[in-house]
Order: sequence, then structure tokens, then C-alpha cells
Amino acid sequence: MVTDEPRQASLRRLRSYGIRPNRELGQNFLIDDNILGVIDRAAELDGDDVVLEVGGGLGVLSEYLAARVAHLHVVEVDRSLEPPLAEALAPFGNATLHLADAVALDLAALDPPPAKVVANLPYGVAATVLLKSIAELPDAHLWVAMVQREVGERLAAAPGSKAYGATSVLAQLACEVRVLRRIPRTVFHPEPNVESVLVQLRRRGPAPPPELTALVQGAFAHRRKALAGSLALIPGAADDLREAARAALTAIGQPADARAERIPAADWPRLADEIGRERLTGLRPR
Repeated sequence: MVTDEPRQASLRRLRSYGIRPNRELGQNFLIDDNILGVIDRAAELDGDDVVLEVGGGLGVLSEYLAARVAHLHVVEVDRSLEPPLAEALAPFGNATLHLADAVALDLAALDPPPAKVVANLPYGVAATVLLKSIAELPDAHLWVAMVQREVGERLAAAPGSKAYGATSVLAQLACEVRVLRRIPRTVFHPEPNVESVLVQLRRRGPAPPPELTALVQGAFAHRRKALAGSLALIPGAADDLREAARAALTAIGQPADARAERIPAADWPRLADEIGRERLTGLRPR
């Protein structure tokens, strides 16, 4: 049976702690439990799981997760939310609250190490946090996150589409990415001006190494240029990188003047090998 208890608890916490959502932090608090069961099933929650939640907010998702997993790490950048989060987590001895910026936090140092990431991610940092967690949590194998629709589309985009870019490639090199469903605006307070979706990422390999990340980011840095020309403009690029990239593209069956948006995620490691990974080590990723 669906109840209004989580919504009421959230709104009560807003009032009792005098909290006003911070637009600069992209705060749209989850206040409705209607979506929690969907998240539970998508995240395949198990009593043995160690889970990382980024953006604890008012604690609706936090207390739901803490009751169902072995350990929960909650990361929240806004220190004004410590009191409501502490209230939400007080009944659980298996939850750790980290008042920190997830973009700067050393996720690899979390103990016990998370195997899953479940979150209502702030729009401005959603893709950054997901890619960072893929790289820094090698034992994590499943991500379920509420993100802005455009972010979800970029993560899952196919080659040749307008949304396909560096984020798509870096996510898909390590994970199978799926957009599961649209999320109603009414589950958030305040209601966002943008549409949200629930995405699932399931690991199928390691995060790309630094030289491959630099190649991908550099190749998409100037979308209107050919891939080889875009790479040649990166600070630290070798003098022969343009011609090496053109030859490498031909070697993997692509035109020498192909743009980055044409190259499927699975082909980027081979492209790096054909260019010569030593040529890519001096590139500086964004």
C-alpha cells in the first residue's frame, strides 16, 4: 500500500530544519516513495550489498536503502542537510554520512568499498560523478541513478546521434547503459523545470585508462572538426598526431577524415592502439 509518510517526513524536515533548496547546488529533493520500489528492483538490492548514495538530500532514499543493505555510504555536499540526514539515518548502525563534495572525495578510500551506486544525482554533476565512480570503484558493478533526461540520453546515446559524445563513450567502454524510465516531476521538491529519467549502468569492463580517456575527450573537443584535426589542437599533442590518427582511422575501417561522433565505443581502444598509446600519454584530459 502506498502511503504519504515519506512525503510528509520530507516536508516536515524541510519545515522543522528551516531548509530551502539550493538552486546553485541543483537541489530537487526526493519526497515521494512511489519511485523507491522501482529503484529497489533496478538496483537489485540485496542484504549483503554495500551501497554508495550521492546526494542524500532529506534522507528519503537514504533511509530506504539503509534498511535493506549491509552498509550504506551517504555523500552530501550541503552541510545544512546534516541534521535531517542524521535524523533519517539515526535508526541504522550500518550507515556512514560523509559531508563532502563527491566530485573531490576519494571514493576509493570508502570502507567498506561500495559494490553499487544508487542516487538522485544533482543535475550539474551527474555525469561527472558517474564516470568518477566507475573509475574509482573498480569493485562496483551496478549503478542506478535519477538524472536529467539529457544526461541519461548522452550516457546511452548511439554513434552518429546528436547526443553521442565523450560521456557516451567513456560510460559505454566500461558499462552497458540503459535508460529505464521517465521520472515524474512530482516526486521532487521543488518540482524541476527539466525532465528526469532513471538510468542503469551495469559494468562489463574496467574504466578506460588515462591515455584512452584523453583520446576520447580530445577527439570530441571540437565536434565540427575531423577527429584527427581535433586531436592536433590538444595541448601536449605530438607533432605527428594528426597523421597518426588519420592512418589509425583507416586501419580500423573508418575514413581518414571521420569525426569522433562516428566511432562506436567498442572501437576506441583499437583506435588508441593504432595511433600508438605512447603518443597519447602527453595529452591532458579535460
